[in-house]
Amino acid sequence: MDTPSLRDRIDQGLFNAIYSRNLVYNACWEDPAVDRQALCLGPDDSVLVITSAGCNALDYAIAGPRRVHAVDANPRQTALLELKIAGIRRLEFDDYFAIFGEGFHADFRRLYQDRLRAELSPFAQSWWDRHWAWFANPRGSFYFHGLSGLVARSFRAYFRLRPRLNHALTALFQARDLSEQRVIYDDRVAPLMWNKPVNWLLSQQFVMSLLGVPYPQRKLVEAQHAGGIAGFIREAVQYVFRQLPASDNYFWHVYVAGRYRRDCCPEYLKPDNFAALKAGRVDAIVPHTTTVTEFLRGHDEPITRFVLLDHMDWMSSYYPQALAEEWDAILQRAAPGARILLRSAHARPAYLDNLRVGRDHLPLRDVLAFRDDLAQSLHQADRVHTYAGFVIADAPA
Repeated sequence: MDTPSLRDRIDQGLFNAIYSRNLVYNACWEDPAVDRQALCLGPDDSVLVITSAGCNALDYAIAGPRRVHAVDANPRQTALLELKIAGIRRLEFDDYFAIFGEGFHADFRRLYQDRLRAELSPFAQSWWDRHWAWFANPRGSFYFHGLSGLVARSFRAYFRLRPRLNHALTALFQARDLSEQRVIYDDRVAPLMWNKPVNWLLSQQFVMSLLGVPYPQRKLVEAQHAGGIAGFIREAVQYVFRQLPASDNYFWHVYVAGRYRRDCCPEYLKPDNFAALKAGRVDAIVPHTTTVTEFLRGHDEPITRFVLLDHMDWMSSYYPQALAEEWDAILQRAAPGARILLRSAHARPAYLDNLRVGRDHLPLRDVLAFRDDLAQSLHQADRVHTYAGFVIADAPA
């Protein structure tokens, strides 16, 4: 592992200061439709997923696994998942969609006090006692709050100052087919979207930190993209809107519009899936506020599926020893043949080649069976497409 530079250490301090006080993610930024194809979840599976905003933990629970352990070191992310679970148990669908689909409910304060608060842990109660108004502003949206929401709100304000661009983006998500969508993007969106001020803003590390991209992850992007972070984002956006249908791309839609549509939303916000969760599938989810390593060391049962997002990118620079310990814990707790998913800012993250694990210090590449062809095939359909690397690997059988 590389020794952290002074810049890394400064950024680490800023990153930790921001993350230790805030809700970072108000929506998950990983495509669970891709994950489900890789995971092939069944009734005997026990899943470990990084909580983030909880959307994907709910998505996996719909598939009916035995258990979904949602693990996050940030208690505010756990508090958001707890609120979503409480709403499934205590609310009807229309109220629930107003809160988490539209990001606004005129009567949220009463619903929170009368039906939701008692379902929450003490930390979650304290957090939402102070932040319930995020869901109650008729001129705003929950999805413009939290760190990622601040960036979305800034871009929303920018779009409103440019009506032609704003109208073009609305038309993009209403396109009838991919051909019409490409024409709208090429002729009306791209010429207005990409300019020097936007490129400069996307190049600022403070903005990247708000989006959950620390400096070491940015370096991974810059090492493989001549256009830097702004060029990579532009290329990712171009791929999404020229190669994939926008009609169901709720990831980008929510940050442009501030809300989901009923025909463009996560699976847990669809009536039939909400009913299945309410009927008992939500009970499979167990939130944990802790690190992955601490959870696995205190957990006795084998895990058959791991969804580790991208946190190992920054651990490899900030906490290389802790990353090695986490992999040891994963391999000790993994069921035979367990499947592991992770994402990275790099197409081939170096730590997977450099790490040695277990009592015999074997190379991680020799311990796991990597499914590179499957990962590459599925990655092409990823509706977010802001990760250069998607990794699928199986633990020893």
